[in-house]
Amino acid sequence: MGSQGGFGQSKEFLDLIKSIGEARSKAEEDRIVLHEIETLKRRITEPDIPKRKMKEYIIRLVYVEMLGHDASFGYIHAVKMTHDDNIHLKRTGYLAVTLFLNEDHDLIILIVNTIQKDLKSDNYLVVCAALNVVCKLINEETIPAVLPQVVELLGHQKEAVRKKAVMALHRFYQRAPSSVNHLISNFRKRLCDNDPGVMGATLCPLYDLITIDVNAYKDLVASFASILKQVAERRLPKSYDYHQMPAPFIQIKLLKILALLGSGDKKASEQMYTIVGDIMRKCDSTSNIGNAVLYECICCISSIHPNPKLLESAADAIAKFLKSDSHNLKYLGIDALGRLIKLSPEIAEQHQLAVIDCLEDPDDTLKRKTFELLYKMTKSSNVEVIVDRMIDYMININDSHNKTEIASRCVELAEQFAPSNQWFIQTMNRVFEHAGDLVNPKVAHNLMRLIAEGFGEEDDTADSQLRSSAVESYLRIVVEPKLPSTFLQVICWVLGEYGTADGKYSASYITGKLCDVAEAYSTDDTVKAYAISALMKIYSFEIAAGRKVDVLPECQSFIEELLASHSTDLQQRAYELQAILGLDANVATNIMPMDASCEDIEIDRSLSFLNGYVQQSIEKGAQPYIPESERSGMTDVSSFRSQELHEVSSHALRFEAYELPKPVMPSRVSPIEQSSSNELVPAPEPSYHAEMHQVASSVPSVSDPGSLELKLKLDGVQRKWGRPTYSSAAPSTSNADIPKIQNGAPQLDAVSSSSSKAVSYDSRRQQVEISAEKQKLAASLFGGTSKSHKRQSSGSQKVPKTNIPAAEKSHVAKNATSDTAVLERTPQPPPDLLDLDESAVSSSAQSVDPFKQLEGLLDLNQDTSTLTTSDASASGAPDVMSLYGETTLNVQSGGVPNLLPAGRDEANLLSGLAGTPNRNGHGENTVTNPTQQLNKGPNAKESLEKDALVRQLGVTPTGQNPNLFRDLLG
Repeated sequence: MGSQGGFGQSKEFLDLIKSIGEARSKAEEDRIVLHEIETLKRRITEPDIPKRKMKEYIIRLVYVEMLGHDASFGYIHAVKMTHDDNIHLKRTGYLAVTLFLNEDHDLIILIVNTIQKDLKSDNYLVVCAALNVVCKLINEETIPAVLPQVVELLGHQKEAVRKKAVMALHRFYQRAPSSVNHLISNFRKRLCDNDPGVMGATLCPLYDLITIDVNAYKDLVASFASILKQVAERRLPKSYDYHQMPAPFIQIKLLKILALLGSGDKKASEQMYTIVGDIMRKCDSTSNIGNAVLYECICCISSIHPNPKLLESAADAIAKFLKSDSHNLKYLGIDALGRLIKLSPEIAEQHQLAVIDCLEDPDDTLKRKTFELLYKMTKSSNVEVIVDRMIDYMININDSHNKTEIASRCVELAEQFAPSNQWFIQTMNRVFEHAGDLVNPKVAHNLMRLIAEGFGEEDDTADSQLRSSAVESYLRIVVEPKLPSTFLQVICWVLGEYGTADGKYSASYITGKLCDVAEAYSTDDTVKAYAISALMKIYSFEIAAGRKVDVLPECQSFIEELLASHSTDLQQRAYELQAILGLDANVATNIMPMDASCEDIEIDRSLSFLNGYVQQSIEKGAQPYIPESERSGMTDVSSFRSQELHEVSSHALRFEAYELPKPVMPSRVSPIEQSSSNELVPAPEPSYHAEMHQVASSVPSVSDPGSLELKLKLDGVQRKWGRPTYSSAAPSTSNADIPKIQNGAPQLDAVSSSSSKAVSYDSRRQQVEISAEKQKLAASLFGGTSKSHKRQSSGSQKVPKTNIPAAEKSHVAKNATSDTAVLERTPQPPPDLLDLDESAVSSSAQSVDPFKQLEGLLDLNQDTSTLTTSDASASGAPDVMSLYGETTLNVQSGGVPNLLPAGRDEANLLSGLAGTPNRNGHGENTVTNPTQQLNKGPNAKESLEKDALVRQLGVTPTGQNPNLFRDLLG
């Protein structure tokens, strides 16, 4: 082995790793690994190998597998190592086995007994190692062998074992749901576990279960909201914090669950309004993880029953995303805006300039996301601009998948919101020309149907103009090279039907163009079939009109070519054309009537025209036809078997060959059906449903005394709910800058120190003059510039609330007492029950504890001493995770180590915060009364002071990070 290197490994092993790292080519690396394989094959078969050496050999085999080479000769040695009593060797063997084998490998059966034994071990490290292998390698057939032990470990004294047991049970549910359906209640029990890690692991299987059946878990809404509230209040140990955010991944999972439970359920949504609003106010938008939680809050708000205040907060958060210089945050803003636009379409109008900038951004991903947003907000007034932009973007991309998606959306929007038929035809021509055969063939048939049906009115002149314009456009396009096959089929059909209808073009000119198309695309039989059919129509129309038919030489050679074609379809079409050329006018008119493509075809499903032939055959002695439904006994051909053979085959195994499949018999209809079947059966037309915007008319609009001074100019935009006071034209300020009316009295929140650094999107816009093209584009997409922008430019005397100067703010602060007196004399509206401020929340606790309902699912022998907290006893409210706030480092009777120091006094924290001056944007010091704060509960002011103290004591990431979730990934 040579001298030992670092970490207890041999120098030979370290040299192997070094040589692989220094390899300059793949060939050199393969040569080193192949030499190592030969060495391991020779040494691993030696007798009496020390365990330490075998452990190193197994690790070297792992390196060989990771580099893409076969190390199957050493799999059995890794399996043997899992049986070792040494914990280090056992864990090494388990690690190698999980990397080497899959759940269907033949060697799995050799480690099942070992796993069963290790799951009962007294060493929790051995149990954890076995549970790791259970999650990786146990398949559907071996689940019953280990399932009882895994369920038993859900009550293990070690939290790490309980967490891995929950993960293993979740994996069993993913592999074979039927095997653990009777154990689903265990996930509800573990939701009340006294370890946050076990509770967090339980959220994953519960999310999967709620996704399948939402109604079965509606009773847990209050529980999830309570857990989320306590997580947001930092009741968990600090080890769960990430970048000063309290357990952000648990928050994200809980928000996803609440979004599912609150979708379309007003009662359930009302229980989560307050906590979602609190989390949005507490999120730190300077870090990636804070933006991730904020984005998940917006997704939750867009899923649950709408609330005006939450929608306004979500719109403010979207504005921050769109104003960011980071492409990743802009992407989040565009995606979140697309979610909210279904609930409140006017939100997009507030950010129209930002959306246009994203549309012109060189980042292709951001541009595609912006097109998705435009697709969702398309209407009849802006469909032309949006579809033209989409087609221009489609022309410049080479990815066939994205081009297909953009083409299908262009077609859908054009069919749904087309302002005129001429525009629709021109748009379809561009889509066919540039998207090629990526377009669905049904689109071509819909286009041909539209041209044939026209405007659907009695105005024949307009229909003739439509068809003439289509013919002219196709005659210009047909000369271009490399047109797609589907588009050529449309061109040939239109030229054949209407090429000579208006008399502007002669039959010789149209037939010459059709022959040129067939010659240019001689390898496409479908195009040639459409071309020969178009020639047949034109010649028939000429014969019916009494004009002499002159067949051009190129057309004659084309017909002769098809007469000798290997395709029977082309041959038949050519022979039919030859036959039509020799007919008179009356016959040609009956065979090929002019403009008959939209006539309804009468289908006689009873085939009554054959009744005469059937009657003649019966008179000559033929047997009448008996429907299959009326046959019985031995009249059926399939019944001519021996009854004895049938009885034997029904009671014994059959060794003869299977029967040949019967020919498909035509369906027989009853006389009643025959009498009613002589009806017209029109071909089904595709129906395209417009995207319905959800209008929550049941949500009452929130009135604000301050809104009497602002007269909103809706300018034709339908008012959905709430007051759209947020605007991209207003300077970016925090929620603390806006005077709030709480319980009938105005309150001025402290200004956040970080808000003074924020730069408004439109203030930056004022430095660079908005071009006329962008203004025109904004007017086309959104029906004009934003309302706030119009308000500023019109010179009106009305000033938005967010534009209050510093001098006026100080004046308002000095006169707060007089304002309060005035408001007390005026009648006030009743308080909003959905107010997100803590002061408006009723202090009365719930009379029913939601977790009392789960007592039947809990273990009665569990020590409940750890579940009793001073907070729960004081308030009487359900407080599942309050036990996290009083956990200590001492091991209690339950055997669970507590991680937080007891006796954490919130009053001391508040008193410490009260002594810290908080400077607002005007240089004023604000001192907080700890008694009032303790009585009222946390509010926005306290949150700002806490955040300021955290920034003084901790480290807050600053600056813009161009890579989203870079902090998460390390």
